[in-house]
Amino acid sequence: MTALSKYDRLEATGLWRASGDAQRREVIVSVGDATLVISDLNDRAITHWSLAAVEKGETPDKGGAAFHPDGDPDEVLELGPDEAAMIDAIDTLRRAVARSRPKPGRLRWLGAAISVSAVAALAVFWLPGALVDHAMRVVPAVKEAEIGTALLAHIERVSGQPCSSIEARPGLVALAGRTGAARVIILPGGVREALSLPGGTVLLNRALVEDYEEPDVAAGYILVEQARNMTKLPLRKLLEHSGPRATGTLLTTGSLPTHALEAYAEDQLSRFAAEVPVDRLLPLFEAAGLRSTPYARARDISGEATLALIEADPMAGQAPAPIMADRDWLQLQAVCES
Repeated sequence: MTALSKYDRLEATGLWRASGDAQRREVIVSVGDATLVISDLNDRAITHWSLAAVEKGETPDKGGAAFHPDGDPDEVLELGPDEAAMIDAIDTLRRAVARSRPKPGRLRWLGAAISVSAVAALAVFWLPGALVDHAMRVVPAVKEAEIGTALLAHIERVSGQPCSSIEARPGLVALAGRTGAARVIILPGGVREALSLPGGTVLLNRALVEDYEEPDVAAGYILVEQARNMTKLPLRKLLEHSGPRATGTLLTTGSLPTHALEAYAEDQLSRFAAEVPVDRLLPLFEAAGLRSTPYARARDISGEATLALIEADPMAGQAPAPIMADRDWLQLQAVCES
């Protein structure tokens, strides 16, 4: 959109709320690539609104203007009368979008009717995958982490609040650092073994730290969960499960609908984890400097079902660096008791 270049350095301050019952917070507003970018005062993006889906609401009592995403009047951005330049810019860009939209005349109806079947086929077979592919390209890492946090909130309704203590933090950090996870969270229930969230967080059932004498078992379960993500990232799994409408909402408003997150959380907590081939697991254990035998024995104490992981243990005969100090492991084992 050529009109964008005129405003690519324009910024303004405003008040934004995520929903009707949420508190307003001060934000920075700027014009992005066909989007309105709303950031916090530390310049971290909170949400993106598609300029094609920005609607103007009622004028605030003190003047200025209010805007909201199309179809979601509860999420509101208010700009004061002293931000007239940004208000004019948003109005100008909204008009430019409106002018760029096609306005079919009578002579176009025949062509539209002929193309209905083709459009329907695209919507069914091509559009869902294309939307997900596009979302995977444009959703920033900070937004992906926010989606993971929102999903965790729904999981907590089943699992209970995460186990946490100051003393256990070094152990959690050590587990994450050794396995490449962004963060490790211990849950008192809900999750069967391990579960990855968008943004790199891995959830672990408390039994994986309480029932074993060494942290290698918990680290092994994290690595196996990481291996599952090599074929399909957690965000892609979530979007494919949620469907094209929810994906479209993410692209236009920057957030996934609550019902989509709830449905996916229920699905993941009730689903048995897929098996991962041994030839995909062993390189991960080797790269992390972890023994695969403790994990294999945890899966099957007899070792019969996991013999390949035991016989081909990449750390066999070696003394890999410990994952964490003994005192940190003891604190981590007691994290759900505090």
